[in-house]
Amino acid sequence: MQQFQIRKDNFMTRQRVTLSAEEEQAQLSDGQVRLAVDSFSFTANNITYAAAGNKLGYWQFFPPVGEQNEGWGVIPVWGFADVTESRCAELPVGERLFGYFPPATQLIMQPTHVSDTRLMDGSAHRAQLPPGYNSYSRVLHEPNYDPASEPERMLLWPLHITSFCLWDALQAKGWYGAEQVIILSASSKTSMGLAFALAQDPNAPAAIALTSSRNLALVKQLKIYDATVDYAQLSSIDNSIPSVIVDMSGNGALLQALNQHLGEKLAYCINVGLTHWDESQNASGISAERSEFFFAPGHIQQRLKDWGPEGFAERSQQFLHASANWSRQWLKVKTLEGLDGLDAIYPAVCQGQVAADEGVIIQLKSAV
Repeated sequence: MQQFQIRKDNFMTRQRVTLSAEEEQAQLSDGQVRLAVDSFSFTANNITYAAAGNKLGYWQFFPPVGEQNEGWGVIPVWGFADVTESRCAELPVGERLFGYFPPATQLIMQPTHVSDTRLMDGSAHRAQLPPGYNSYSRVLHEPNYDPASEPERMLLWPLHITSFCLWDALQAKGWYGAEQVIILSASSKTSMGLAFALAQDPNAPAAIALTSSRNLALVKQLKIYDATVDYAQLSSIDNSIPSVIVDMSGNGALLQALNQHLGEKLAYCINVGLTHWDESQNASGISAERSEFFFAPGHIQQRLKDWGPEGFAERSQQFLHASANWSRQWLKVKTLEGLDGLDAIYPAVCQGQVAADEGVIIQLKSAV
C-alpha cells in the first residue's frame, strides 16, 4: 500500500509512504470493506482542501500512515475505487464507488446506510465530518452510468456542485441587489461552472471575469462571461453599479484593491476557494456583515432539508449534466500513471501552472 502525503506547514514538501503487507491491516473487522483506489482527479481545488485543512477539518478524513507521520497530512481527492475484499453483506466484492478518497492505493471503509445507489462511510474518525464528504455512489447501480464519462465526473462534479450551490445561494438572496457578479480567478473550473449557471439564468446579473493575462484569451473564448478583465486592469470594472464579488482566488491584495475600487457599491463578497493559496491574506475594508466564507457542504445540507434528497438530486443533476456536456467543448483530460504521476505534476498544480483548460487524472496501476 502506498499513500501520498504533504507537510501541513509546507505544501510543496511531499512524500510517498509505502507500507509492507505486514504493516497493513491484515484482517477486516465485521462490516468493513477494502477498496482499491482506481483513479482520481487532482486540481487546484485539492490545494484548497490543504489550505483550509485545519479550519474545516480536511486533514481528519484520511490519517497519514507510517510511523514518522507527525506534521504530515493527506489531501482528499475525488475518484473511483473498487471493493476487493468485503465483510459487509450489502457491499460485495466488485462494487465500484465514486466519492472522496485518499491519494493512496487502498482504503478500508465501514459502510453504513447502504441503499441501492448510495452508502455512507461510518468509520469512527469521520463521524463528525460533513456528511456530503462521507457519502459514496454505487455507480454500477445507476441507470445512466457510463464508464466513458468518469474523467469528467472526477474533474467536474466536486467543482460544479459548488458552482451550482453558489448560483442557488445568490439567486435565493436576490443577487444582493447587484447588477454584476465579479468572479475572481475566472479561469478556475468552479468559476467557469458558476458563469455557465449565470449565463443559463435569464434573471441573473452580468458576469464579469477577472483573470490573469495568460488566461485572458481562453476565458473570452468560453463566451459565458459578459466581460473579461485582466487583473492589472481591474480599475476598468464599472464601479457605478451595485456589485457582488465571488472570490475564488484567496488573493488578499487583489481583493482589497477591488474592494477599494468598488467602494460603497460593493453589496456583498463571497469567499470560496484559494487558487492563490500562497498569497492568501485577510483583506481589510470588507465588513463581516457584507461577506462570508462559502462552504458548499453546508449549503447542500440546507437544501436537502428544503427540497428533500430527491429534489436536490433532480435539480443539481440536471445542472451537472448540462455543465459536463458544455465542458467537453474545451476540457482537455491529461491522464498520468500512479502516485509517481501525481508526484511529478504536484508542484505545477500547487503553483497554478496547469493550463486552465486541462484536467489532471491520476490512474493508479492495479498491480501496485
